[in-house]
Amino acid sequence: MYFVLLALWIIFNGKFTVEILVFGLLISAAVYWFMCRFLNFSPVKDRLMFRELFLFLAYVVTLLREILAANRLAFRYLMSNRIELEPVIVHFKTDLKTNTARVLLANSITLTPGTITASLIGDELYVHCLDRELAEGLDECSFVQLLRKMEALREKIL
Repeated sequence: MYFVLLALWIIFNGKFTVEILVFGLLISAAVYWFMCRFLNFSPVKDRLMFRELFLFLAYVVTLLREILAANRLAFRYLMSNRIELEPVIVHFKTDLKTNTARVLLANSITLTPGTITASLIGDELYVHCLDRELAEGLDECSFVQLLRKMEALREKIL
């Protein structure tokens, strides 16, 4: 967080000089000390939040990869007149603890072509899939694994 504060100081000044850097180091240190002292912040939480940022970026990359893979599959379904689709509604329970993680999972499933989250009630999801092949392994997909890691890290932070 200290380096974020320092970077913001330099960006908001609009230019980079030795005086701005030295003054930014002092101001950033004072603000960081204030945050640690009065806002229940610590360097340990800082490191954990940095790791959480990387997990979130990994989640975004995984989401984009899954969207592209599902797009290819949906395009194949669309262009082939020989493939017989088997639409299915899948019901499964998730072991994700927070509502944020559950909603993120439901939205990620909906963003993936060929699947729509029809309902999210508590820890139960109902997902409509364009074909049975898209429904396979939906309850233990890569989204769920990354969200579990993010929840475990969030518990350490709080």
